[in-house]
Amino acid sequence: MSITTEVTAHYWAFAVFLAGAVGLCCFMLLGGFLLGGRAHSRSKNVPFESGIDPVGTARLRLSSKFYLVAMFFVIFDVEALYLYAWSVSIREVGWIGFFEAAIFIIVLLAGLVYLVRVGALDWTPERSQRLRRAGPVAENQRHQQ
Repeated sequence: MSITTEVTAHYWAFAVFLAGAVGLCCFMLLGGFLLGGRAHSRSKNVPFESGIDPVGTARLRLSSKFYLVAMFFVIFDVEALYLYAWSVSIREVGWIGFFEAAIFIIVLLAGLVYLVRVGALDWTPERSQRLRRAGPVAENQRHQQ
């Protein structure tokens, strides 16, 4: 088989794949349009979940600590994924793989220790932190006054 025939066959395979993907997308959009409901009313566009009508607005102001915890979750979830893959191939990677995984865990633990030390995981309000630093004696004196 010549090189030009091989290249042409490769491009045809890609063209068939692309046409199939675009055709499938168009079919799904057209099917939803033709089979979808046509009812229009004021309450049609109102969100409805679990049989409860919505109250208030969905725009809540959340503390940035919620996003910080979400990022921690993603980081440590990815860590678990890597360690699972490492544990599945433990016999193939040998001692070198073990030391690489140990270094990986140590770096992540160092990051966790740093986050604890700077207070990124401390959710206590500022007032409670001041009382905790002052100790129980200062709190007893404050209640006696």
